[in-house]
Amino acid sequence: MNENEKTVRLPWFGIPKVLPYAKKYAKLIVIMMLLGALTSVIDSAFPLFHRYALNHYVGEGVLDTVAVFAALYVGILLVQVAANFISTYLSSKVELGVGRDLKNAAFTHLQTLSFSYFNQNSVGYVHARVMSDTDLIGTLLSWRIMDFVWNFSYIVCVFVVMLTINRSLAFVLLMLVPIAALFIALFQKKLIGLNRKVREINSRITGNFNEGITGAQTIRTLVIEEKIGREFEKDTEDMRCTAVRSAHVSALFVSVVTLLSSIALALVLWQGGQLTREAVMEIGTLSVFMSYAIGIMDPIQYLIEMFTAIIQTQANIERFTTLMGTQPDVKDTPEVLEKYGDVFTPKKENWEDLSGDITFEDVSFRYPDGEELVLDHFTLHVPKGTSVAIVGETGAGKSTLVNLVCRFYEPTKGRVLIDGRDARERSQLWLHSHIGYVLQSPHLFSGSVRDNMRYGKPDATDEEIWAALALVSADEVVRRMGDGLSSEVGEGGSLLSTGEKQLISFARAIIADPAILVLDEATSSIDTVTEKAIQEAVGKVIRGRTSFMVAHRLSTVVDADVILAVRDGKIVEMGRHEELMARNGYYSHLFRQQYEESEQKVAFARGV
Repeated sequence: MNENEKTVRLPWFGIPKVLPYAKKYAKLIVIMMLLGALTSVIDSAFPLFHRYALNHYVGEGVLDTVAVFAALYVGILLVQVAANFISTYLSSKVELGVGRDLKNAAFTHLQTLSFSYFNQNSVGYVHARVMSDTDLIGTLLSWRIMDFVWNFSYIVCVFVVMLTINRSLAFVLLMLVPIAALFIALFQKKLIGLNRKVREINSRITGNFNEGITGAQTIRTLVIEEKIGREFEKDTEDMRCTAVRSAHVSALFVSVVTLLSSIALALVLWQGGQLTREAVMEIGTLSVFMSYAIGIMDPIQYLIEMFTAIIQTQANIERFTTLMGTQPDVKDTPEVLEKYGDVFTPKKENWEDLSGDITFEDVSFRYPDGEELVLDHFTLHVPKGTSVAIVGETGAGKSTLVNLVCRFYEPTKGRVLIDGRDARERSQLWLHSHIGYVLQSPHLFSGSVRDNMRYGKPDATDEEIWAALALVSADEVVRRMGDGLSSEVGEGGSLLSTGEKQLISFARAIIADPAILVLDEATSSIDTVTEKAIQEAVGKVIRGRTSFMVAHRLSTVVDADVILAVRDGKIVEMGRHEELMARNGYYSHLFRQQYEESEQKVAFARGV
């Protein structure tokens, strides 16, 4: 049995999982429900007012109580208006409040998850959990609840009133209810399927449209405009046809509901007319049944729609609660959290300094979704201030050691010691605050250069920022931007070139004077001029720091204290450049191969 089948059989089973998020709004929800019930009672009572007016003021011509009647009618109408206003306001407040709390809870929880979660789940999937699912759950816990109370209460009140004033006529309407419910349910099922298909096609169109824009250059160079255009037209035509079918079913659905209401009204008129003609029933009583016959179908329709909506929302609830129930692969122990605090409430007064002495002690490691060991009984001592280069072909697994040093993953066996202590004895936040990390694909946050630099050190002064920028030759880049440190970098640094973003991200990594510096392919996607600038900066900033340089270009790591050559996810050679070249092994082969390729490019550029 799959998840959808279980959802259909128990459509309410997920709701208790999200009720804790509505707990703080419990009083508002109760008031909202009571007001919903009150308005439904008033709505069901209005036909009784009309009955009284028809029987006494029209039928009997007695007008001495008209003023009292009008005052009472207006008073109740004002109560209804006030109740509707307050309940609508409260529903909106609960919806937005619950949605906000769910988003905050999801976003906060995401900050605690390990990198493996983001490797296994796409950005779109995570984004939908935080945005779309939380909105739908908020709607369920507010508007859906209030509307259910109103419609259910209205139906109950209507049938109680009808059975009280005339049972035989009430049974006529009662017999139509299950028939109407069956027809409405059948149409709802058909409409749900068509609307789901429309959404799926629309998602496909949106994705293709996005690819058509972001891949415009590739499309033109491959000369596939016609092919892409045909595929897009096919998708839009599929959506049009499906949407038209949905509109046909919807139109038929409205017509059937109207027909059922008309049948109910006709039966009431036929049966009630006879009773009125025989003087068994007053004309005002007949008007009550006519009002109920016309109005009873909408609440029945809504209850079925709501039941369907709850079924559909189960998937959103399950995805959200699954996210919230996901535990990070790397967690600090309660004892560590008690001493060092967590990422949101750090206890920095208990944080020790970090010098940068690192030891891999008999470490074996496999990735959570892998089967083979990437490291097998690996031992290495990296003294403070040592520069370690990790080299190998693309996809060889060069980032494994860096991931272990930064505690993005835990060893499967063995220990990683930081300054002689197991890394697990101190908090992740303590460790990360002493690490400067420069990624292959630099990311800058929307805002100014100053804002981005202060992500590396929140209390950094402008003088400190300029000093860090100058150290990596990024100060000239910022001065050219016009507004200096106040210059906007754009979303993701879109207003800068890749090299410029890399220089600023490099300065951001070192502004806090980290004891450990990690350069993960930091020069692989930039031009040679920027690479030279970064290499000169690297030479300056790694002095006195423990550094790990993951590199594809071997010419950038020849001066490293230790070079680790990685092949097929495993370290096959280790030593200094001269030692590894003398062995004439894997590293030597890689180096000579890259050297020959570089010479060929130079010769080609010279026209040789």
